[in-house]
Amino acid sequence: MDPRMELRHLRCLVAIVDAGGFTDAAIDLGISQAAVSRTLGSLEDFLGVRLLHRTSRSVIPTTAGVQVLARARKMLAEADNLIREATTGHTRLRIGHAWSAMGRHTAEYQRRWAARHPDIELHLVRTNSATGGLAEGLCDLAVVRTAFDDARFASAVVGQERRYCAMAADDPWAARRAIPLADIRTRILLLDRRTGTTTADLWPPDARPVVEYTQDIDDWLTAIATGRSVGITPESTANQYRRDGIVFRRLRDAAPVAVHLIWRRHDPHPATHAAVALLTDLYRQRT
Repeated sequence: MDPRMELRHLRCLVAIVDAGGFTDAAIDLGISQAAVSRTLGSLEDFLGVRLLHRTSRSVIPTTAGVQVLARARKMLAEADNLIREATTGHTRLRIGHAWSAMGRHTAEYQRRWAARHPDIELHLVRTNSATGGLAEGLCDLAVVRTAFDDARFASAVVGQERRYCAMAADDPWAARRAIPLADIRTRILLLDRRTGTTTADLWPPDARPVVEYTQDIDDWLTAIATGRSVGITPESTANQYRRDGIVFRRLRDAAPVAVHLIWRRHDPHPATHAAVALLTDLYRQRT
């Protein structure tokens, strides 16, 4: 926005149109009718166009006015949202995740948070990014199970999860209780190159499976359901994404996946410590 055009000019235009005239707009804005006229005149002078047709009984936007009015409404809404975010940010906590939130602890986490912190509204935000939306500014903390930039983000390990093998329900392996890591070498392994926790480094360089890639949990599950490939994932996925045509079997001989909560190192949410403590307790209580 040009610095010569302020939000008050746009608010004035919208108020005149919504109120149906200058007198009512002045009442709504809490200023004089003369001030409303001057503000609208300044906006029209700046834009170089007439925005309103004015008669003794009505105020109707011109063609240019209709276009400016639409943009004004959008800009004012964005400004109001920005103000609301800045002034209410500490009454809301957004926790991002790429795939499966807190796994089987998700519902209990939400219930306990609401009971313990009724003044801070919790929102879980799924974003298909390696930082669960934290790098993009979409959340205050994020649950991650992959590597992250520890120079930029502070973190805490809240728990660990066993790895599982995902396969089609009619796969011959579905009859097993557990799958040895070495057996995966005989299959096509589907990896999520953006947010997945599995890499070919789980196997020796000379004994790795054939790998194909996807970039989304839904695409990953859909491809596995065909029976052509299998996947490896933390147990949280098995809990959050139960789906017809897919089964999960525990993977033997593979190290567990560390679950982190991460946050912006220089701008932590005031409730960060409480969020970490609650999730750590839930993972610790696992039987």
